[in-house]
Amino acid sequence: MKLDKILSIPGKPGLYEIVTQTRVGFVAKSINDDKKISVSYKNNISVLSEIAIYTLDEEVPLNEVFKNIFQKEEGKNTSVSHKASKEELEEYFFEVLPNFDEDRVYPSDIKKVIQWYNILIDKGLISLEEDKKEDAEAPSKSE
Repeated sequence: MKLDKILSIPGKPGLYEIVTQTRVGFVAKSINDDKKISVSYKNNISVLSEIAIYTLDEEVPLNEVFKNIFQKEEGKNTSVSHKASKEELEEYFFEVLPNFDEDRVYPSDIKKVIQWYNILIDKGLISLEEDKKEDAEAPSKSE
């Protein structure tokens, strides 16, 4: 699962993929409808590969959280909607990430994670097969 070219742009719904860089920013394509937009470097964008979720011990990369959801849901959409109640969202997230920090991870954060996961699943951008290939191609540490 490659999240290094997938972004969230404040004020814009859904997720975007970086297409190309420009002098003042970059061009991004909506994952939902393939519409292209120009984004300035001044925008406060979030690259999904750089997002982590707070736990009581450490910060867990979003990629790992998506893997946990993928395994729980057997590669399908989440069993809870991003529009569910605060209690339902937290209960679901405890199943996926048992030690997440309730004080620093808000229901709005959980909603985004669930919504993003469902978008990526619908577009076929999450699979464990890619991770297995990456692990197989990685050089062994004994060298």
